[in-house]
Amino acid sequence: MPAVQPVPVERSAAPVLGETVAAPSRPQAAAPPQRRRAPRAEDYYDTKSQVFSALIDTIDLSQLSKLDIESAREEIRDIVNDIITIKNFAMSISEQEELLDDICNDVLGYGPLEPLLARDDIADIMVNGAGQIFIEVGGKVEESEIRFRDNGQLLSICQRIVSQVGRRVDESSPICDARLPDGSRVNVIAPPLAIDGTALTIRKFKKDKLTLEQLVRFGSITPEAAVLLQIIGRVRCNIVISGGTGSGKTTLLNCLTRYIDSTERIITCEDSAELQLQQPHVVRLETRPPNIEGEGEITMRDLVKNCLRMRPERIIVGEVRGPEVFDLLQAMNTGHDGSMGTIHANTPRECLSRMESMIAMGGYTLPARTVREIISGSVDVIIQASRLRDGSRRITHITEVTGMEGDVIITQDLMRYEIDGEDANGRIVGRHVSTGIGRPHFWDRARYFNEDKRLAATLDAMEKQQ
Repeated sequence: MPAVQPVPVERSAAPVLGETVAAPSRPQAAAPPQRRRAPRAEDYYDTKSQVFSALIDTIDLSQLSKLDIESAREEIRDIVNDIITIKNFAMSISEQEELLDDICNDVLGYGPLEPLLARDDIADIMVNGAGQIFIEVGGKVEESEIRFRDNGQLLSICQRIVSQVGRRVDESSPICDARLPDGSRVNVIAPPLAIDGTALTIRKFKKDKLTLEQLVRFGSITPEAAVLLQIIGRVRCNIVISGGTGSGKTTLLNCLTRYIDSTERIITCEDSAELQLQQPHVVRLETRPPNIEGEGEITMRDLVKNCLRMRPERIIVGEVRGPEVFDLLQAMNTGHDGSMGTIHANTPRECLSRMESMIAMGGYTLPARTVREIISGSVDVIIQASRLRDGSRRITHITEVTGMEGDVIITQDLMRYEIDGEDANGRIVGRHVSTGIGRPHFWDRARYFNEDKRLAATLDAMEKQQ
């Protein structure tokens, strides 16, 4: 006897394709990367729509949602095979398998997004309405052959995604940030704000966490500079990671957190939780948007203020965007050494200016010199990450904040990336060089952590690169 007895469903109550039932928990194992498929003809989508409608008329969705993912898939596949046989659709075996997979994804998962989410080589998925999906692979953006049936299916998939984290997206609340169960970051903007259909952007979550050693192999940084970053993370320097969108700020922040001592109490504050800390004593906090009545919002500043009452040893802010920078700087300057955060800026000097501007956004009327003194007394190191025009990502500066001279914050580069040109394939050719600084200002702190020999060897090696 089948696990689910067919129960007729009124056609008027049938959901839009893809808006059927809350998905059972998804399997943990990642599917292998899928081969690229040729664009499908309209006949395929017409057949799929007919089969889907017949499936909705046959199956009891409330019972289906009680099954585990594999049992639910098998139940759907059995019924769809019967429908194809009864209606005598002319399909090859491969087309029939693709149709079965697509309908299972529509009912139980994220529809056409499933094969893209299964590929670990994709960094970003950008949906510009139902008929246009772009993906970033290897630093390059290309158009995918996959598309949604219509804007109704796209919106229903977006609603399914955001509902899993207790959020909603519709005409009354058309902008939403959320995350997938695997940690991928999601942004949805729906009509009427998105004119050509719902826009969905997914920053894919890497299943295999990158390390500094891998960044060295990719050429993002030299071995000597990687050791320098390990020491900076270990000796509790206050770090700001600066960079543009998609430059790898969060990846680098994850790499640095690996060198935090396992005995330290760490509190993270994020808009969408995506940091992957390995230490046992971690408290993760996440902001909350306002409800439909415009109440209940918890901002990043609220989180940073509250975590100061939670006896943190390190505070890590996923992304600093506004007045919360003042609270983070105060924390850095009052005993929470080793705190970290990321900020959108294109150079270390611009990063300092952005922090000044964000403090002004909070309504503070402090003199400019006082603000700069707070910044220079709080931040030890700025690490600049950049996405170059060929799509590659590089750590372009490791810059130390050394203090004030008059009304100006003084910085010195410990390492920087110099571009020499392009090769025949258009790839950027450059090199990381040391600036010849003999000893950084955190030298004494490194000695306290018994890291001075490693630091001296690292700086000697970096100076020899010149």
